[in-house]
Amino acid sequence: MPHLLPDTKPQRILAASNFVYTVGSGLYLTAGVLYFTQAVRLPASQVGLGLGIAGFLALAAGIAAGHLADRRGARGVYVITLTIQAVATAAFLLADSFWPFVIAVCAATGAKGAGLAARSPLIRHHGGERPQEFRAYLRAVSNIGISLGAVLAGWAVQVGTHRSYQLLVVGNAIAFAASAIVMFLLPKVTPVPVVKGPRWIALRDRPYLTLTVLDGVMAIQFKVLTVAIPLWLVTRTEAPHWLISGTMLLNTLLVITFQIRASRNVNNPTAGAWAYRRSGVAFLMASALISLSAGVPGWAAATLLLTAVVVHTIGELWHSAAGFEVSFALAPQHATGQYLGVFGLGAGLAEAVGPALLISLCITWGRPGWYIVGAMFLLAGLAAPFTVSWAQRLQSAESALKDVEHQTATA
Repeated sequence: MPHLLPDTKPQRILAASNFVYTVGSGLYLTAGVLYFTQAVRLPASQVGLGLGIAGFLALAAGIAAGHLADRRGARGVYVITLTIQAVATAAFLLADSFWPFVIAVCAATGAKGAGLAARSPLIRHHGGERPQEFRAYLRAVSNIGISLGAVLAGWAVQVGTHRSYQLLVVGNAIAFAASAIVMFLLPKVTPVPVVKGPRWIALRDRPYLTLTVLDGVMAIQFKVLTVAIPLWLVTRTEAPHWLISGTMLLNTLLVITFQIRASRNVNNPTAGAWAYRRSGVAFLMASALISLSAGVPGWAAATLLLTAVVVHTIGELWHSAAGFEVSFALAPQHATGQYLGVFGLGAGLAEAVGPALLISLCITWGRPGWYIVGAMFLLAGLAAPFTVSWAQRLQSAESALKDVEHQTATA
């Protein structure tokens, strides 16, 4: 990376808070489900159901928190969401049956979605001339933090005792609380003035909602590496099982190294639209390579899978860069939090339905399912440029109307 640290103090504070937060996230992402199934002894079916309930209930939290951040001040709202996450995560220690688990995980997941939206005005305000590029930097930092958290979580899994899993949960809660404390070093962002008109304007912006859906479809790609490839590798190929960790490590290293670079030239909505299209092509190619890894010798399967991960990660870099650009560039300044909260709905839905969809198509059905999934990504990517053009035309028309109204008022 050309710059290891951001240029300004507020950016460094945001990056430090994000790093501490993602170390905690890495602990939970790696072994959170194992805590509930191995330490708490909840049935896997109940854990899956509870996580699904939490995912759907959390969808609306981002819109509400984003709007509140716009109106009341983003730093305070974001700190509250981090605090709720810390408390809810600590409550996992008391969740010894299904409903306490559901309540705790709903609170934690809802606060996570709310926090992502509440943080958006902070990124836009302190991100400099190109907040989208700073958002790409934060994603690289996130991957470093998650990787470190995953290594620490590996210790808890290896030991496998009830106490080791409890320490994992405590570490997760402490990381979220520490992230909130770091945020107090960030200068406050003055809430934007209230603009006349409907309150929930993001929900009335049809081009933006369409882009949200398209991005949500493409966001299912994140589950390809964490759900579909591991299951495919184990059940359908002769590749060594240790390659599961190798594919994740390869993806992480590529994202850390190239995310900022991939985002640098995606510097306007049109460039973002074409990055979506390129990512759709890359995801289709990767899906085809994965499908070909079945029924071949282990060395060939491993080669195909690693090649597929490289191609898929290139698509992931373009997809993320496109999402950073269009989500910010097409959101009005006075409603950044609300708009980014709406945009997060797509990723939330992908989180909720992606694993089941990939398992049913790619694992249960087999090779044809990979081509269907790849075609789904391609079609979403191809539709993005038309939707972005639609959004830009609408923006231009609204800007022209405001100019006419202003000239009339001053005449």
